[in-house]
Amino acid sequence: MARILCIDYGQKRTGIAVTDEMQIIASGLTTIPSATAIDFLKDYFSKEKVELVLIGEPKQMNGEPSQSASIIKGFVTHFTNHFPDMKVLRVDERFTSKMAFQTMIDSGLKKKQRQNKALIDEISATIMLQDYLSSKMF
Repeated sequence: MARILCIDYGQKRTGIAVTDEMQIIASGLTTIPSATAIDFLKDYFSKEKVELVLIGEPKQMNGEPSQSASIIKGFVTHFTNHFPDMKVLRVDERFTSKMAFQTMIDSGLKKKQRQNKALIDEISATIMLQDYLSSKMF
């Protein structure tokens, strides 16, 4: 089997998570500057087999697109231009940043460590990916 990769794209940083080859466990891979995302993915896809890419879709509480939706839509267009054969699925990313922050608290990270926005983005991508994997099981 091939991996599933999840992207939490932001204006400055992009969190990336990936499954194992059996698509059982989601793990944080890295956080990169958003400007380097396509180059990073080209390199990653050349080394690892990926069958699906999940990209977070920011929504407001009422389900309407959030302010950052247009930025991410532009990235999705850019992504599909570079990787036309890659299957892309948009996933709801509401609450993932709050859940990531709570995960950091629950794991005992110190206040200074919890201020690491890059780590929050990576954990957010991991949460989205794990949610997707959990929904596939049922």
